Amino acid sequence: MTTYIRKYGKLTSGVESNLDFFIKLRNKIEHRHIEKREIDTLIFGECQSLLFNYESQLIEFFGSNYSINEALVYSLQFSQIRSQQQEKANKSALSKDLSEIITFIQKYRNRLNDNTYNSIEYSIKLVQIPKISNTNRADAAIEFVKWDSLNDEDIAAYEKLNVIIKDKTIKVEAANVGRLKPSEVVKKVNLGLNGKSITQNLHTTLYKLFAIRPNNGSEDPFDTRAEFCLYDEPHTDYVYQDAWVVFLIHFMQTTSFEPSELRCKVRKGEVLNVDQYKI
Repeated sequence: MTTYIRKYGKLTSGVESNLDFFIKLRNKIEHRHIEKREIDTLIFGECQSLLFNYESQLIEFFGSNYSINEALVYSLQFSQIRSQQQEKANKSALSKDLSEIITFIQKYRNRLNDNTYNSIEYSIKLVQIPKISNTNRADAAIEFVKWDSLNDEDIAAYEKLNVIIKDKTIKVEAANVGRLKPSEVVKKVNLGLNGKSITQNLHTTLYKLFAIRPNNGSEDPFDTRAEFCLYDEPHTDYVYQDAWVVFLIHFMQTTSFEPSELRCKVRKGEVLNVDQYKI
């Protein structure tokens, strides 16, 4: 699919990012035992855009006779039950596999520029408001307002409404606060070890052995284990968390692996389960 998207080359950034998101999310979820409904509330906007984009592409390729809008209905929503379900989903997010999926979703959204993230082609954000007064009994219960078709006056009115009711996510920019370079990781680990030490080369072996980040040149450099390592996009390299230092100190002190054994495992393509060696 990624190859077809690249060869087609006519999709907008919003549509392309939406497809790319689902391709990578599918690869993350595949072969994992996750209750997939738990993430439904997180990716509703992306799912809705995927459906709209699909229909738009069908119409562009084959004409309006192939529209699917009359074959689908709007999902029913609840108020109290919905909030309880969201609370349950938040608790379930503590599970390891689901936590990694949620981390991926958050990282993917954060890497998008504002124009792409805010486009309805990437994710549709809906605000539901009951129509109470002055409604015609023949009116449809659901009206979808296409943002791109609104005039300036209507846009101003909707934005004023959104200020009153919407949740706002504020991004606070910071440059790798508390993040560590590989050399700093090695230095901190060696300060914490008793009678042992690691080198830069052994550190490389260890991050490969525990698969906390992809190898250089990976198609998805953001595919890291976020609690230990993050991709630094401006510098196209990786920075590490203090949790990785703590983990390495514990691993080196409590296991009997020799550096040569660890390197041999990496050469054989073996991967150790991080969770089996955590404190």
